[in-house]
Amino acid sequence: MADAPTVTLPPRSLIAPRHTWNAESVFPSRQAWETEYKTLMEQVPNLSRFKGRLGESPAVLADYMDESDALYRRAGHVYFYANMAQACDSNDMQAVAMAGQSGALMSTLAATTAFAEPELLALGKDPLLRWVNEEPRLKYLAHYVDNLFRRQAHVRSADVEEVLGLAGDPFSAVENTAELLTSTEIPFQPAVSSSGESLPLGQGTINKLLNSPDRETRRTAWENYADGYLAFKNTLGSNLTAAIKRDVFYARARRYKSTLEAALFEYNVPTAAFYNLVDTFRRNIPTWHRYWAIRRRALGVETLHPYDIWAPLTQNNPVVPYEQAVEWISAGMKPLGDDYVATLRRGCLEQRWVDIYPNQGKRQGAFSFGWQGTHPFIMMSYNDRLMDVSTLAHELGHSMHSYLTWQNQPGIYTHYSMFVAEVASNFNQALVRDHLMKTHADRDFQIALIEEAMSNFHRYFFIMPTLARFELEMHQRAERGEPLTAEAMTTLMADLFSEGYGSEMHVDRDRVGITWAQFGHLYLNYYVFQYATGISAAHALAEGVLAGKPGAAENYLRFLSAGSALYPLDALKLAGVDMTTPEAVEKTFGVLARYVDKLDELTR
Repeated sequence: MADAPTVTLPPRSLIAPRHTWNAESVFPSRQAWETEYKTLMEQVPNLSRFKGRLGESPAVLADYMDESDALYRRAGHVYFYANMAQACDSNDMQAVAMAGQSGALMSTLAATTAFAEPELLALGKDPLLRWVNEEPRLKYLAHYVDNLFRRQAHVRSADVEEVLGLAGDPFSAVENTAELLTSTEIPFQPAVSSSGESLPLGQGTINKLLNSPDRETRRTAWENYADGYLAFKNTLGSNLTAAIKRDVFYARARRYKSTLEAALFEYNVPTAAFYNLVDTFRRNIPTWHRYWAIRRRALGVETLHPYDIWAPLTQNNPVVPYEQAVEWISAGMKPLGDDYVATLRRGCLEQRWVDIYPNQGKRQGAFSFGWQGTHPFIMMSYNDRLMDVSTLAHELGHSMHSYLTWQNQPGIYTHYSMFVAEVASNFNQALVRDHLMKTHADRDFQIALIEEAMSNFHRYFFIMPTLARFELEMHQRAERGEPLTAEAMTTLMADLFSEGYGSEMHVDRDRVGITWAQFGHLYLNYYVFQYATGISAAHALAEGVLAGKPGAAENYLRFLSAGSALYPLDALKLAGVDMTTPEAVEKTFGVLARYVDKLDELTR
């Protein structure tokens, strides 16, 4: 019997333009991008003429804020355009070079404006607030001033701030190196089905392969994917070590007690929020053990393996074209009103917010990215699965959060914190899931829908808290001056997953242990735990909106429009949830437990 033909991912050039992000809405051509980049590199140094002058008068300060905000917006467009192009095709070496140039531009801008905060601090809080009240062009700075003086102990002299700003460019290389290596240069061996078909394995296909009903496809995909990373474990370990040491450097340079404090202080979030999450997760690990037992029984296997986590429990999984996904998501989001839904639909179907399908060189996963003045774009690899509907709903939550923030806030408040970012995305998934559960009574569809929910909870309420525990330990080792190696990382990761899997799951320690290398999120200091706090706040808020609680939808939209004009915890309180306690996390584990119960019932 002849081998089945190997199917390959299409090159970027074969993706229909209507299925790609609307790059020309940002810059009409790469030449236009190059022209703007060169112009900005010439104009940014002009901001230096304000150095030493911000204390002259409210008018001078307002002039500086207006000019620097305008340059940051333009530079943001340059930065976004280049990095989006690279993410969609890391084989595009021109885009890779542009991303490097844009990073240098942002670093230059940060270094050039480093004098501003030390000068404002030197003015004193009360005099500065008087200026804010006197000069209409400064009115919007009241929250910024409060936050600036809150951070006063960690703002260094102008010279030190300039050096820290310049350090951003070389330090950013570690994340870029990881992306290039894992998206372009690791030669993943193809997966092989039980019938001998060779299946292309890459960042754009791994999730689809792991969701295959064919166990041999899943096994070879999972093992070959892990083996690709294991072959480069020392390089990846050294690279992640550099990122961790970068975090330690910044924390010490700004005089924080720890990297955790440094990461959370920026957004006025207490470290207790981190430990609340980790402690609540550990208390609820038995819920996961129960889920593994139900999944093993439903699959009819003697031993559950990690590659069985995504195995379909029904053979009748729905095929959902992209346009149908947009319709379902629009219907699910109706509780937020006609304007919200109309904007979302227009973005998906007319304005090309979404780079939809997989192609060679496209980076792993999905994200929403843009800048005030652009569309809130989405990069993903849509494969017509219910899981992809969920991913699209998730990223549209981010995009609508950005859209409403950009519509309602000045530039200085448009970069909302990571602590609130994952609320909007998971909120959308919760509403869409509720809509589909109510409108599709078919048993197989409900099983597939619960599997989608469990896959999302697995990522947010199992993987991410586990990575958070790993991240904390690795940073603490670095803070103590202990050596960090790929072997140590893999051992710790395997230990943590073994605790979470319990006796129901076989643990291949090397392949499970290399999970740390598969998540670029670890290059963002203490980001991963905020996925779990985000899904917790999202389900607590969705409960009120779905129940028709008076003001719940309106307060949630106000939260989306607030950006960083409020501290994250205050913004969430405005929406209707208090994240200073573990209540929302416990409540969401209750949602998880109900899904486990329902799956147990449906699969018997």
